[in-house]
Amino acid sequence: MEIKDTYKTIEGPSEETLFKDRGSKFFGYAFPVSNEDEIKEHLHRLKKEHHTARHWCYAWQLGTDKIRFRANDDGEPSNSAGQPIYGQILSKEITNVLIVVVRYFGGTKLGVGGLINAYRTGAQMALDASSIVERTIDVHFQLTFDYPHMNKVMRVIKDRKLDIVNQKMELQCEYIISVRKKDAENVKIQFEELRCLKIIEI
Repeated sequence: MEIKDTYKTIEGPSEETLFKDRGSKFFGYAFPVSNEDEIKEHLHRLKKEHHTARHWCYAWQLGTDKIRFRANDDGEPSNSAGQPIYGQILSKEITNVLIVVVRYFGGTKLGVGGLINAYRTGAQMALDASSIVERTIDVHFQLTFDYPHMNKVMRVIKDRKLDIVNQKMELQCEYIISVRKKDAENVKIQFEELRCLKIIEI
């Protein structure tokens, strides 16, 4: 069975988009995020920026193996805002993303069908204004070895084209390397066969 070790996300924050329906304005935003603190910061900033808006509805998804997500209607009728926004995240098959649609009420009620359409369109426009990229899921290993074994260790790193994320060069050296998930097991075995270092997944 092949291990899936790529995922799709957006490269950077989208341009602001605007959808209008019967006087209501829906501003759409998409952000790449890696944790809930970043999500809170973006929401906090948008609430300050659009402090006279009526609703700040959003959906986010985080993770690759273990998926976490949330859809928030922020006072709109149940499932009329957050869920349609989240539906756009699912349709693009992306993760580590936050989409916010900010509504200014225009005086005319849109009804649940109108709201679903507006929030879905707002989210879709924000994603269309974003660049979707494919990233690899990486595993990090810590290698600990004595300095004289440096050449052996470096040979594997160069042969395998591995990324060194962090290194401490002393009498005892410590490297943190990044390996694509599907290669991780083979790389670990290759290092273990050197018998001159300690390798642990972190």
